[in-house]
Order: sequence, then C-alpha cells, then structure tokens
Amino acid sequence: MTAESTAKKPPSPLLLRVQAVVTRVQALKVVRVFLHYSKLRGPILASGLAFQGLFAIFAGLWVAFSIAGIVISDNIGLRDAVIVALNNSIPGLINTGGGNSGGAIDAKLLLSAGVFGWTGAIALLGLLITALGWLASARDAVRTIFELPAPATNFAVLKLRDLGLGVALGLVLVISAVLSVAGTSATAWLLSLAGIDSHTVLATVLSRIVTLGVMFGLDTVVLAAIYRVLSGVGVPRRRLWVGALIGAVGLGTLKVLGSALLGGATKNPLIASFAVLAGLLIFFNFACQVILIAASWMAVGIEDAGIVIDPRVAQIRLDNARRLVAAAEPAAEPEPAPEPTVVGRLFARRHRGARR
Repeated sequence: MTAESTAKKPPSPLLLRVQAVVTRVQALKVVRVFLHYSKLRGPILASGLAFQGLFAIFAGLWVAFSIAGIVISDNIGLRDAVIVALNNSIPGLINTGGGNSGGAIDAKLLLSAGVFGWTGAIALLGLLITALGWLASARDAVRTIFELPAPATNFAVLKLRDLGLGVALGLVLVISAVLSVAGTSATAWLLSLAGIDSHTVLATVLSRIVTLGVMFGLDTVVLAAIYRVLSGVGVPRRRLWVGALIGAVGLGTLKVLGSALLGGATKNPLIASFAVLAGLLIFFNFACQVILIAASWMAVGIEDAGIVIDPRVAQIRLDNARRLVAAAEPAAEPEPAPEPTVVGRLFARRHRGARR
C-alpha cells in the first residue's frame, strides 16, 4: 500500500465518534465558561485576590473591634453572634476556644481591642491600603473576565466609591449577624411551640439551614454589588442576578466545606506550623475563583446573546479591527497608462522637434 493511498484513507468510525463527542462537550456552556475563565488568566487573578484579601480581613477585624469593641463586649449575645457570623462566613478565622483549638485569631485578644489606640490607627491605615487595593483588584479582575478595559472614571471618585462599598460590606456582616440571631431565635421559638427541644438534632439542623439561608441571600446581594457597582459592568438585570445566585451557591458550598479545607491543611506535615493561615489562604483562593467563575458565566451568556455591554469599547475595537484589515490588504497596483492615439503621437513628435 502506497503512502498516497494511506493518506487518502478516511478516518475510522471510532475516531469520528470520539471527535463528535468532543465537539458536543466543548459546545456545552459549562465547558465554554471554564475555557473562557482559563483563557483570561482567571486562576492567576483569583490567587492575587486571595492573597490581598487575607491581609485585608485581618486589618478590617482589628479596626472593627477597636471601634465597636466596647458595645460588643458589653452585649454578650451580639458579641457571640458576630463571632459566629464571622466563623460561618470564613471558617477557621476566629479561635473561640483559646490556645491551639483552631482559628487564626484568638477571640479574647480580638475583644480586648476595645480602645481605639495607636494599634487601631496602624490597623486602620493597613485596612485602607489593603481593602482599597483588594476592591480595585477585584474590579480589574471582573472587568478582565468581561474583556473590558479599566473604567475611565476619575481616580479619586473610584477610591471614594470603593471606600463606600467597603463600609457597606462591613455593615452587611453586622446585618448578617443580627439576622442570624433573629432567625435562630425564631426557629427555637417555633420548635418550642411544637414541643421540640432546642438541643435536639432536628433543632440544630433547622438552625443551621436558617443561618445558611440568611448568608446565601446576603452573599447574592454582595456579589451583585461587586459585579454592577464596584466593577461598573452593565450586565442586564436578569443575567446579573442569575450570576450572583450561582456565585452565592458556590460560596455557600465553600462555607459548609470550610472546616474540611482547614482540616486538610492541618493534617499536612509540610505546613503544620502555619496550617490555619494556609487553610484560610486556600479558602480565600477558592472563594475568589467562585466570584470570577460566576462572572465568566455571565460573560459567556452575554456573548452568546450578542449583547453589547459597552458600546464605546465595542466601537473602538471595531475601528481597530478595520485598521488592521486595511493594513493587511496588499496595496493596489497602479493602472497602466492608456496607449497614445495617432494625434497624440504626431503632437509628441512635433513637440520634440520644436525643442530641438
């Protein structure tokens, strides 16, 4: 059999079937979302956000407890609710048992920051630098996923908006603690009416469901604010809430599995000396990836629907594409000069004779 006949041999049915399956899989939206996420360096962006967020959380906690520590220390119920809400939002963040029972920050040490002294002032400066830096990086990362350039808004206006959003996120945490306490109390009251003790397994499960439900709702609102307010991406409302819901489901799953992530880091002998910090960094990395993957879901859906988010950016890209096409086209060859007529040739001869 010659090489030519071998080259002309059609592919086997098995190969065609495998190619068809691969084509169908690549056409799935979930696959295209992750391909889009990887193409735009999503994992690297999420890693940078996680590293910045870890330091911002530490500074933010110290500032928050320095300002509100007096009220929280006197109100035991509110204090415990805030600490529980923090541990539910970021598993392994606060050590409530003292010693080495787990948690990156000792709750007693955190509650002792009731006076806003020089340590609080340093923490406030660190919070402004790290939190504003994280918000700015989050904005750039989300806009990168949507393939948009940096916003043209004034730098000072952007920082003021970031500061306002950061304060709003802190208030959301307080609201989450209050709603969690209210939901748990209401659940216990309803169970008592039904004759069910609050210490039973059923009561514990229902209380956990209520807490997760409150956190899910607040996570959805926070993610929608990050995509629309912080990043300034004009996502259509329906697609915005669908993406925020997907992100909230991912964050809720991480919070449920957060203790497992922290436990896995603790059991690793290579990082045992800083296992809690490693676990927190892993948690933040996954959380930031969830935020950007949800943004990638919206970006792919918008592209499929042919929706233009920013007409100005779309027009600039269209003009640039036209210039590239024009530059790539070969230059038109000059048309040949027409043959001179008989009168023209006679006139040319007389003109040459006159010059002589």
